[in-house]
Amino acid sequence: MESIPHPIPRTVEEVYSDYKGRRAGMIKALTTDVEKFYQQCDPEKENLCLYGFPNETWQVNLPVEEVPPELPEPALGINFARDGMQEKDWLSLVAVHSDSWLLAVAFYFGARFGFGKNERKRLFQMINDLPTIFEVVTGSAKQSKDQSAAQNNGSKSKSSGKVSRQSESQAKGVKMSPPPKEEDESGEEDDEQGATCGACGDNYANDEFWICCDVCERWFHGKCVKITPAKAEHIKQYKCPSCSNKRARV
Repeated sequence: MESIPHPIPRTVEEVYSDYKGRRAGMIKALTTDVEKFYQQCDPEKENLCLYGFPNETWQVNLPVEEVPPELPEPALGINFARDGMQEKDWLSLVAVHSDSWLLAVAFYFGARFGFGKNERKRLFQMINDLPTIFEVVTGSAKQSKDQSAAQNNGSKSKSSGKVSRQSESQAKGVKMSPPPKEEDESGEEDDEQGATCGACGDNYANDEFWICCDVCERWFHGKCVKITPAKAEHIKQYKCPSCSNKRARV
């Protein structure tokens, strides 16, 4: 929610400057001002968003009521996930959504003011030279620089082992297990609900990723609820959209 009017960026340089300012504000919220940010994201409040502004400030607020909004809106309801996972995982999740929002705003301005192919490419290259908010919050930006320096000095990188271990960790946790095919001696049809997606109603398939809601205990295709295996690793307690909406209305 833009509370203070800011000049509308019209050139590649102006859009990039706008991006850097908003990015700096959101990084403050997730690092130096993290305690204040954490307290403002009360799960008992309504759907909240993290906004970054061109003057390098940030704000936690309700989404704009205007439909459609003047600018793309950041991720909605970040406060609901705060107590359902470890703090560092929650901050990482907010950081990922913040990166997505910043790109959406930057290229919204590009589309609005008719940036051509070369201008869009130059804008992305300028943005891509900066570490993402996620990289800053998780410390991976510094690790990437260290690894690059090591490679330039002829040292062998050992990061591949970490990547493989990270991939192996995707299999951990009940949330990422396939739904159980419950069979009762009575043979009642109700027992087959465990192998049916709660969103689309399709049956379980071995080659698909599924996730279970910790509230209603229904299983869902990851694609139906927009949850990937990588994202599921950071979720301590998953609530399906239906259960999340029920909490939001309370």
